[in-house]
Amino acid sequence: MQIALAPMEGLVDDIMRDVLTRVGGLDWCVTEFIRVNDRLLPPSQFIKFGPELQHGAKTASGVPLRVQLLGSDPVLLGENAALACELGAPAIDLNFGCPAKTVNKSRGGAVLLKEPELLHAILREVRRATPAHIPVTAKMRLGFDSPDVALVCATALAEGGAEQIVVHARTKVEGYKPPAHWEWVAKVQEVVKVPVFANGDIWTVDDWRRCREVSGAKDFMLGRGLVSRPDLARQIVAAAQGIELPDMTWSQLLPLIQDFWLQAVAQLTPRQAPGRLKQWLAMLTRTYPEAVAMFDVLRRETELTHIDRLVGVERSAAA
Repeated sequence: MQIALAPMEGLVDDIMRDVLTRVGGLDWCVTEFIRVNDRLLPPSQFIKFGPELQHGAKTASGVPLRVQLLGSDPVLLGENAALACELGAPAIDLNFGCPAKTVNKSRGGAVLLKEPELLHAILREVRRATPAHIPVTAKMRLGFDSPDVALVCATALAEGGAEQIVVHARTKVEGYKPPAHWEWVAKVQEVVKVPVFANGDIWTVDDWRRCREVSGAKDFMLGRGLVSRPDLARQIVAAAQGIELPDMTWSQLLPLIQDFWLQAVAQLTPRQAPGRLKQWLAMLTRTYPEAVAMFDVLRRETELTHIDRLVGVERSAAA
C-alpha cells in the first residue's frame, strides 16, 4: 500500500508538506501545480513551488516530492518536465483534475478530460522527453460533467505512458460535493494495467476501510482529510496491519501548529502569514474542539506578535 499527500493549490505548500509528512504514514507528496502556458519556465519557478528540490527532492522528514505540471501543450509540457527532472524531480505528475474555473478556462486541469486524444498526446510527449527511469504519473477526475468518459480518459493516460493514475472520484462539476463515487475507481482499474489510487472523501480510518472495500484500491491519496486530521495516514498504515492507534491529541499537535506558524512568519509576508494559519485552523476544527477555540480567538487577529502570544510562541523565536 502506498499513501500519498494530495497537491492542493493554495493549501499544501512546502510548509504544510513539511508539517504533515513529519507525522508519518506518507510515501510521497506532490507540489502544487506548476502552470505551463507558452514557454520553458525558469528553474526559479520550480524551486518556488518545490523548494525541496534543493534538498534532494525530499521533505525534511525524507518523504519524496513529485513535481506536478498543468497545461495543454504536449511539447511545452515535455520540455518543462525534462527541466524538472534535471532539477532533481524523482517523478513527474500531470494535472487533469483541477476543477477551478480560471484554470479550466485556460485549457488546464479537468477541462482536458473532454479531449482524451490530447491526454494521450501529453502523456506520450512527456514520457518521450523525460529519462526512462523517472516515472510519469497523472491525476484525473471522473470527467468534466459526467463519468461516462472516465474509462476512455484513464485508458488514454495509461497507454500514453502514465505509470500510476490517481482518480479523484468525482467530476469537475461535482467539485467537492459528497459523495465520492469510489465504485468508479474499481471500474478504472479494470481497464488499465497500472496502479490506480483512490482519492476523495477519506476523512477517517473507517472511510478508508469503506473506500478500500468499494473501490478495491490498494493505494490511496489523502487531501483535505489529512489536513484536517494530520495523523490519518499513520493511522491507516497501522490499521492495515491490524493495529489501532490512539488519535493524535491536541497537546501533540500544538507543537506542529506552532512550527507551522514560525515557518509561515519566516517565509511569507506579514499580511499572508496569519491567513495561512487561520486556513489550517479552520480545517482542523473538523477534528479538534481546541482548534475551534483557537480559531475563534484568532479569527480577526492580524498582528503577528499578538498571534505569537495566542499560539504560544515567544516573539524572539519568531523573529
